[in-house]
Amino acid sequence: MSETLLKVDDLSIAYASEQGALQALRHASLEARAGEAIGIVGESGCGKSTLASAMINLLASNARVTSGGVIFGGRDILSVSGEEKRRLRGRHIAMIFQDPMTSFNPVLTIGEQLVDFQDQREGLSKGEKRAEAAAMLKRVGIPDPERCLSRFVHELSGGMRQRAAIAAALLMTPEVLVADEPTTALDVTMEAQIIHLLRELRRDYNGAIVIVTHHLGLVGELCDRVYVMYAGEVVEEGSTEEVYHNPRHPYTQALIACDPAHLHDHAPVLPTIPGRLPDLVTPPMGCSFAGRCARATGHCRSVAPAHVEVSPRHFARCHFAQRNEARS
Repeated sequence: MSETLLKVDDLSIAYASEQGALQALRHASLEARAGEAIGIVGESGCGKSTLASAMINLLASNARVTSGGVIFGGRDILSVSGEEKRRLRGRHIAMIFQDPMTSFNPVLTIGEQLVDFQDQREGLSKGEKRAEAAAMLKRVGIPDPERCLSRFVHELSGGMRQRAAIAAALLMTPEVLVADEPTTALDVTMEAQIIHLLRELRRDYNGAIVIVTHHLGLVGELCDRVYVMYAGEVVEEGSTEEVYHNPRHPYTQALIACDPAHLHDHAPVLPTIPGRLPDLVTPPMGCSFAGRCARATGHCRSVAPAHVEVSPRHFARCHFAQRNEARS
């Protein structure tokens, strides 16, 4: 088994709100290993983006870590100093943000910023850094990189902004790359190109890639392992192949059933998961999915399920995970 580069260990995070402490992340754990890509999937509001932000220690000001940590290089990065955070980000752990407009300063050109992003690269002149930036823009599919370098972010299309944000994150060849919905603004052709690029980078520098998305197809194309999140918890984890073909948590089964790629016949109405996420200010005492699960019993509603190993390195948080009732 390859080296673990980043480990999220029993992490819980709450946000202060007028209603009380919203428990956005509850005892979440995962590992990102050298040379692999992992996926984090789930619907909006399940805690994916909070987990991604924790991985680079970029949590909101009203966030409070109530348990656990994020271990990189033998240290909990959630407790390091401000200077250590700056040295860590970009060079060792980088992030592709969901909204590329937030990745760039609107009053500086793309070129100025891509040069600045390389400030920790020693031995390169400003001209050499600009050339490296142009080469990376070309690699992510921007056809006229020199022209792009001279533009401001508002002058780029949505797809070009996303590609420029990906280039910015890749410039320092970080050991861990966290990508929050990296192909959101891209068409199918460009999405395929970015997936191919991420595969190449994983092979070339043996880093870890963490894909945070609701796009099951992207995870299926790129990721070795997948973590399924619901209501701030990791409810299922395992190899992508096993989780996709033998899902053992009812929520994972429901997500896959709602994926348009799994519809074989014409459907006038797309399938949805009935109900809604529970209130995370006062989370349910039992299974967090019980209110939306057709199989839920009184036991499910009153007793939280354990993290059960259903096969080697395949886990599910469900009372029925080892029984036929939890299978589709």
